[in-house]
Amino acid sequence: MPRFDSAFCDPASRRWILIAAILGSSMGFIDGSVVAIAIPAIRAGLGASLAEAQWINNAYMVAISALVLAGGSVGDRFGTARIFTLGILVFLAASIACAAAPSADALIWARWVQGGGAALMVPGSLAIIARAYPREVRGRAIGYWAGASAMTTALGPVIGGLVMSFGPDGMWRSVFAVNLPLGLVALWLVRRHVRRDRTRPDRGLDIPGAVLATLGLGLLAWGCIRIETGPGARWLLAGGAAALVLFLLAEWRAPRPIMPLDLFRDRAFRVSNLATFALYFGLSAIVFFLPMLLISGWGLNEIEAVLALGPIAVTIALLSRPFGKLGDRLGPVTMICAGSLVVALGYWWLSHAVTTQTFWGGIIVPMCVIALGMAMVVAPLSTAIMAGAGEDAGGVASGVNNAVSRVAGLFAVAAMGPVVASAYRRAGGTLSYGEVRESSEIHVAAMTEAFSAVATICAVFAAIAAAIALLAIIRPPRRRA
Repeated sequence: MPRFDSAFCDPASRRWILIAAILGSSMGFIDGSVVAIAIPAIRAGLGASLAEAQWINNAYMVAISALVLAGGSVGDRFGTARIFTLGILVFLAASIACAAAPSADALIWARWVQGGGAALMVPGSLAIIARAYPREVRGRAIGYWAGASAMTTALGPVIGGLVMSFGPDGMWRSVFAVNLPLGLVALWLVRRHVRRDRTRPDRGLDIPGAVLATLGLGLLAWGCIRIETGPGARWLLAGGAAALVLFLLAEWRAPRPIMPLDLFRDRAFRVSNLATFALYFGLSAIVFFLPMLLISGWGLNEIEAVLALGPIAVTIALLSRPFGKLGDRLGPVTMICAGSLVVALGYWWLSHAVTTQTFWGGIIVPMCVIALGMAMVVAPLSTAIMAGAGEDAGGVASGVNNAVSRVAGLFAVAAMGPVVASAYRRAGGTLSYGEVRESSEIHVAAMTEAFSAVATICAVFAAIAAAIALLAIIRPPRRRA
């Protein structure tokens, strides 16, 4: 994390820098999930297949997952505020391209560029907070930033649903235009309140690490998607795995790695990141595939789909802070274990209740249980990550954990695609999951069974997160004498 710079801004301007940071990061987090509600309309408007719909999500996730760590070092070298504003400009330009995309392929490429802008913008938002706030008051500012980030991630589908509900079929394009006012305000605040933005020309860039991470994640995601859509999946998966192995070797030898492997020597850091991956894998899969079931299968409107996802945003916003305080008393790992068990229960309940095809009993009630469990773990995960890394490495640790959650979302959507397609066919489906046509009873039933399979796998991942945390409680690390 960059050090405090008293010349970066006036003390009275710190709150405005914080607001700019929250606005910038919020755009990145919202666009990671906002397309979930719009996917059915995008597929209908652009004639996109399920595989193309996965790539509309995953192109963004590949770029931000692989490059978000490199974004921090780029800002360190060329100026934190300068790179933060560059990320906003790239993100806004790509958002306009997304809104105007004439085809699914064009939208996929625009989403990839948008993810690259977010990879500069999201770590840059945390970096300008570190520049503006001295260490003794920085914690509270970062707390506001983290809370807003968690809430806006969950609010993404809600915003998408509200925008989609007011207008004609092509209203999905307006989902991407939501970014414009937020980005313009953030740009104005940074330009207005930053006095001096120092650069560090001596800081090196881990370009091989960024290239290998992007290649590895992209090939793995491509391979998962092609398991059901075409040949060559094994070669893509093997190439992606090889690229990630080379990435780890490059990080081990790099003088300034984008992902310092030394952090993983701490047990609490390892446990927290494994739990993060398992929990956000499940959440991302549900957020992506549930709206397609409700809108394309059950024939509900976007507002009702928003109501299904709304409990997560509301519960995290209201309860993450009280559960964070409880985690300070009981221990963050204890809260992670308990919350993960609640999430697993919610997914298991959802996998069974959804087959009744009832909205309130089959969707809303189990989603409220899932939301409660996620609210229990959000703050304790951040606490455990920061404690495991130590104060000096807090910024890097937070960036690594953010990347882990993004990678989890990337692989959730990529890996669950073949699962959904296979379960849909076994249930007798004659179209494809999420396809918008005249819905028959067979199509609806097959989609419901396919989503039930996804929810069951998500329950297993949440249970794994609970088991990892429980193992850390039962077998605490040995302390040296």
